[in-house]
Amino acid sequence: MTEQTAAPLVVTDREGALGVLRLNRPKALNALTLEMVRLLREGFDAFLADPAVAVILLEAAEGRAFCAGGDIRAVFASGKAGDGEAETFWREEYELISALAHSPKPVVCLMDGIVMGGGAGLAMHLKHRVITEKVRFAMPEVGIGFVPDVGASFLLPRLKGALGRYLAFTGESIGAGDMLFAGLADHFLPAGSLPSLRRALAALSGPVGDGDVGAFIAGFARPAAPDLFVNEGETIAAAFAAPDAAAIVAGLHAVEGRGAGFAEACIAVIGTRSPLSLALTAELLRLGAAPATLEECLVREFRAAVYCLQTGDFYEGVRAAVIDKDRQPQWPSRLAGAGTPPLATVFAGQTDRREPMFDLVPAA
Repeated sequence: MTEQTAAPLVVTDREGALGVLRLNRPKALNALTLEMVRLLREGFDAFLADPAVAVILLEAAEGRAFCAGGDIRAVFASGKAGDGEAETFWREEYELISALAHSPKPVVCLMDGIVMGGGAGLAMHLKHRVITEKVRFAMPEVGIGFVPDVGASFLLPRLKGALGRYLAFTGESIGAGDMLFAGLADHFLPAGSLPSLRRALAALSGPVGDGDVGAFIAGFARPAAPDLFVNEGETIAAAFAAPDAAAIVAGLHAVEGRGAGFAEACIAVIGTRSPLSLALTAELLRLGAAPATLEECLVREFRAAVYCLQTGDFYEGVRAAVIDKDRQPQWPSRLAGAGTPPLATVFAGQTDRREPMFDLVPAA
């Protein structure tokens, strides 16, 4: 039996006033496929049209992950084949992210386990982001020759203390307390309390607003102490505010005292990342930090993603991380004479390319 015939990749259900969208590919860490994106959008639109649904719940089947990102093997294969499916996946994924972010009905996301890449995109722009002690959050794209996308260039530059820039340039993961501290989540609940929260949400009646839902969830929430950002926040704020990877590394080299060990570890990590990805990421974050909408950032990220699909770094990064798993990428962009990416060309629109089209764009 194939995965598709064995079970639906996205379970759509209604529990009382709760419209449930459940990622259901746990053996693959709920990595998103084009089919899953389309099923999510279909279910979301149906719940918006259903007057019996007061709140929409986004969650994952029991397992190790909420969502570990897009199905990078499928993107790799599509890029090699040149069949356009990778571009279609990104286009529809980004449109879904925009729709979820501007939902006229409250959307609650339960993150229990790994949250990376595309999984972060589904969740991090929502108003009701619930996490548990098992959550691990990362935007690891610079480690595979790609860029932090799914709206990361809108949200990460806006996090206090250059915390989002740290996540983007290192690709390292953080836990529940640090997510709350950074502003990447709204409420922490022990995993064992999630069923009680779900039952309570399902029992809500009548139209409810985001303020009502936020206050309701807060009644279940518990505190979660940050770790990394409390201990190393000063170093992060000082070094990662720099405009690009070279300046960040220079700032880290200057760190002395109690933050020196952490700075050295960051230097080592950045040194393993794709130089091409780091350059593209720096520009995406610079542009995203200016007054902009989520949708403007998503369009730029789409252009950068399509560009990455044409570069050797992406295929080498995926090979090292996912296919051969030797964790030893030999980045083509590090070779002598590789040069820097043509940033103006990458981020310029092309009349022959279908880009994301957004139905829901917030007012200025």
